[in-house]
Amino acid sequence: MDQQTAARRVTPRYARKREAILHAAAQVFNQRGVKGATLSDVASRVGLSTNSITYYYKKKEDLVVACMLRSIEAINEVILVAAKAETVEGRVRQFILGFFRRLAQMQEGAVSEMMTFRDLQILGSPHAELIFSAYTDMFRRVRKLLVTDRVRVDNRVSLNARSHLLLTLTVGAMSWRLRYDPADYDLVAARMSDILIGGLAEPTSAWGPSPIDQALAQAPDMGDNTQEAFLAAATALINELGYHGASVDRISARLNVTKGSFYHHNPNKEDLISACFERTFAITRHMQLIARAAKGSGWDKVCAVSRGLVRYQFSDRGPLLRMSAWSELPDDIRDEKLNAINHLGQRFIGFLVDGMQDGSIRPLDQSLAAQLVSGMINASVVLGRWVPDITAENAVELFVKPLFMGIQSA
Repeated sequence: MDQQTAARRVTPRYARKREAILHAAAQVFNQRGVKGATLSDVASRVGLSTNSITYYYKKKEDLVVACMLRSIEAINEVILVAAKAETVEGRVRQFILGFFRRLAQMQEGAVSEMMTFRDLQILGSPHAELIFSAYTDMFRRVRKLLVTDRVRVDNRVSLNARSHLLLTLTVGAMSWRLRYDPADYDLVAARMSDILIGGLAEPTSAWGPSPIDQALAQAPDMGDNTQEAFLAAATALINELGYHGASVDRISARLNVTKGSFYHHNPNKEDLISACFERTFAITRHMQLIARAAKGSGWDKVCAVSRGLVRYQFSDRGPLLRMSAWSELPDDIRDEKLNAINHLGQRFIGFLVDGMQDGSIRPLDQSLAAQLVSGMINASVVLGRWVPDITAENAVELFVKPLFMGIQSA
């Protein structure tokens, strides 16, 4: 069918129904993940049969691509407006404000749902190439918001890391926006912008390793080496392919063992995935509690834990599990894992409150700042996509420092 014939078929009724499908699909994919959602789930949201959905989108992957491309288009519109500001600070503020205003419109039903990008990496060919191309173009547009002069080879690495930080933390607000009333979104955007631009430190607080960093360098003993290997392999696969993509076959292949060996060491996949969460919780909790008991300011403690966790991501013992994977979990364990994630987040809030009380952290919205710290640690899982030569040490300087010292720091 040629384009002219196709254009004639897009009647107002067809366009309205397609828009309803995209809106419902984005909601379903956000709630259940790409692997966990079905066309039948989407069809039930809009009162259609599954066969009717395939009239618009033949495969689930086609629908995923359409949802993601529409989200990218919406974000590009926000970037276009932000790019008109004359300074980096102005562009960052306008980008975050514009995105939150889009979220407010979405919450009020004025515009359609945007789909998150947490499942970006699990699509297969040729859908992955199409989405990665569009996402990379969007990433480059965000990068221009941070450019102060000509991009040189020697500053491109830092610029890429900081662009990933800005884009990921801003878009990540889709996952936690419901904690706030849409009437407060402008205020949340202003406070988030203030944190990203100004960092967390008081002028007297210095960036750099402390004795707490040395104490955190010793990871907790995770027990049996064979089981630890299964946990590390499963964690890496969940980060790459999502909960549903991390199959028994793939985990076994990653370790070059048989399925029989897998089941000899693990009752089932679900128990192993649950243990992956517990492993990441244990490592994070271990570092938090050591820092809390150590001598030092709130600034020293929150910086050291953040550095320690990001170093762990890129160490031989890593990675940690991306916390956003909780949304794909079965219903019977999802709430339990989310509660554990919230408990870890509360400890970050405690460090920030301590820092404001002892004068090492400037006054700011500690709940929002803790969300950004957690989001930064989570986003470091895929930092290597934008900074190919990333290591445990340069990740700290390129990615952690800009959040704590301000996004223009390098």
